[in-house]
Amino acid sequence: MTSTLSTFKRWACAFTWVLASASQAQVGMRQIQWGDMPITLVYPTETVAQAVVKGPFTLHVALNAAPAPAAPGSRKLVVLSHGTAGSYEPDFQLAATLAKAGFVVAQPLHRGDNFRDFSQAGPESWKTRPLDVSETITAVSRDAVLGAQFNTQQVGVHGMSAGGVTGLALAGAQWRMLDLIQHCAQHLDEDLGFCLNGLGQKPQLQTQRKRQFEMTRGAPEPYMPAHLKIAHGGQGSESSDPRPDPRIAAISLLVPLGVIFTSESLARIRIPVVLTTAGNDGVLAPRFHSDKILQHCTSCTRLSDHPIAGHFDWLSPWPTSVATAVAATQTRGGLPNPNFSPEERQKAFDQIALFFKQKL
Repeated sequence: MTSTLSTFKRWACAFTWVLASASQAQVGMRQIQWGDMPITLVYPTETVAQAVVKGPFTLHVALNAAPAPAAPGSRKLVVLSHGTAGSYEPDFQLAATLAKAGFVVAQPLHRGDNFRDFSQAGPESWKTRPLDVSETITAVSRDAVLGAQFNTQQVGVHGMSAGGVTGLALAGAQWRMLDLIQHCAQHLDEDLGFCLNGLGQKPQLQTQRKRQFEMTRGAPEPYMPAHLKIAHGGQGSESSDPRPDPRIAAISLLVPLGVIFTSESLARIRIPVVLTTAGNDGVLAPRFHSDKILQHCTSCTRLSDHPIAGHFDWLSPWPTSVATAVAATQTRGGLPNPNFSPEERQKAFDQIALFFKQKL
């Protein structure tokens, strides 16, 4: 009983510290370039933030401000992996929450899967996203302004939606196209938002993809093409450490894509992974995605669950014009739920910040 009470007091003190830091700190932002990949950096600063308009988005941030002073190696880095066709702006509230809690946040614009260019969105991007994160860590470590402030040997990764593929692959899990095809052949109607993702206004392509899945229903695995059985992501069972990048020490997942990962590889994950889940997610049905991860990954735990939240309720700021356009591309679950409160979202983000504070 005494031990439990002591643990609770430490947790309460840490949570209070996060909230206090968030109320006092300012948020700086600037961009760097690594080859053809832009990286947005969000970090603590002493410069007062201003309202900055970025297209339809309004961010409260101090652009190109000097970072708040910090002892060398004292800060921690968290890399944010955005969802399909995403960008840094819709994840700003979470990035700002982490920066106010003392973290340096790096947001790469994933190659071939971002709001400017989503020509590789889906499986091709899933293969390259982990490398984007690894290159981001290297890029920020070499930054003349922020590089000396943190230790690159203990890095956190947060991924939302398709960013969950990034996070799980970096944790050591492996995915196969065969798992995707077999799932959608069996559960197409139940997980329509995933199996027909992005085809909301393309009925002919919907029909074509349905036929492709139907053709594979019940096909024995040995007769399936070899390229569908290739495992992508982690190092595999032959390695004692399944992580492709050992600098990754903790992972946060938000409404993640999980059904494509093999059960065996999820079981090999050893670093701490937490999930923030949404019970009303129509894009990635929780019982197939989040629940599969939690069932097979013994080092994965649910950080918080939000029964009425949908898939896109976690993007903030999320202007109505953008939300409507994105929802039109979805076959299910595209519109945010107006009953999901900003206060509940912020509380979940505070819990993510606390998780990284404890694990990094």
